[in-house]
Amino acid sequence: MSSADTFKGVRVLELTTTIAGPYSAMILADLGAEVIKVERPGGGDDARSMPPHRGTGLAAESSVFHAVNRNKRSVVLDLKDPAGREAFLRLADTTDVVVQSYRPGAADQLGLGFDDVHARNPRAVYCSVSAFGTSGAAAGLPGYDPLIQAFTGMMSMTGQPGGAPVRVAPSLTDLTTGMWAAMAIMAALRRRDLTGIGEHVEATLVDSGFALLCHQIIGMYATGVTPGPLGSASPITAPYECFETSDGWVMIAAGNDGLFGRLCRALGLPELLVDERFIGSAARVRNRDVLHQVIQACVGTFTTESCLFVLRQAKIPVGPVHDLKQAVDHPVALDRGVVLEAMLEPGEPSTLPMVRLPIDDESTSRVRPPHLGEHSAEVLRENGFTDDEISTLLDTE
Repeated sequence: MSSADTFKGVRVLELTTTIAGPYSAMILADLGAEVIKVERPGGGDDARSMPPHRGTGLAAESSVFHAVNRNKRSVVLDLKDPAGREAFLRLADTTDVVVQSYRPGAADQLGLGFDDVHARNPRAVYCSVSAFGTSGAAAGLPGYDPLIQAFTGMMSMTGQPGGAPVRVAPSLTDLTTGMWAAMAIMAALRRRDLTGIGEHVEATLVDSGFALLCHQIIGMYATGVTPGPLGSASPITAPYECFETSDGWVMIAAGNDGLFGRLCRALGLPELLVDERFIGSAARVRNRDVLHQVIQACVGTFTTESCLFVLRQAKIPVGPVHDLKQAVDHPVALDRGVVLEAMLEPGEPSTLPMVRLPIDDESTSRVRPPHLGEHSAEVLRENGFTDDEISTLLDTE
């Protein structure tokens, strides 16, 4: 059985925008679920308008939307209109999963909340994705990935000491929230196998942000010290950071005593092995700045290529600091099939490539993300709507 058959036969009704919610549904789609993405008339998912784009006008493709919406079908419904809401609920009557990312309480106000869906379809698993959740001190507050990075303390630990707070470039809390949402849905589907009843599960950006900081949080309680920015360094061991070569940068991760010994011998610095300041990881962390200066003076005499050769010969974890283009063009990325071409209809013009999920295999579909409302009539007809009903619903677009 291939990974693409894992959730074959499972229908997901997606009512989300931007990154976190769509990513959760795309994970399920890659695993074989049928995902119907419901979008509002006009602009659809907010991510469709987010730069950068390829192309112009109606043919422009948003890279943000493209990254998290493959293997789905798009249906446009006006959920502010009673007919659109009823159409959504009719689709939900035969669905296995509903995932939505409205502001907490908004779906209930529209008559599309868990209670509304569950009353008609008790087997449906309902997942709510939001910034701060539906309960507690910040319940209902709006939020996006960088706001959560700031709120959780992540930004205060990112960047160089003495510098301004720095956002981590990847949308970490969005993407990990999507992962947690997918896992929560999978777990709820398994529980439904046992009970026959669906349930309401939740995934929040703020929980995801704190989960990413798990060892920093525990370390703070262990030491009583609030961590600050360390650049590329780590609070748990040293040397475990970037060093500048004569023509670039390398990351050296000598994470234990054995690796530190190999590093010192490979660099011709055996005197460090008997220096009390550097005996044991804890001592090296305390004296990181001095240790960095000594190693940097030596590494700076190497080119990047020669440094990699010498340290790899000594079996020390080391790697170049790539820019993104260098990274995706590297043989490792090519061997792993990180970037793949989208599947297109015959005669359809080329589109943006896709990034493979780490759980995907060769059987996984990679159908390009849908155009807005591309499958509206098709999906509605499959679900028993008459031509007159379809015409009425689509006239509201």
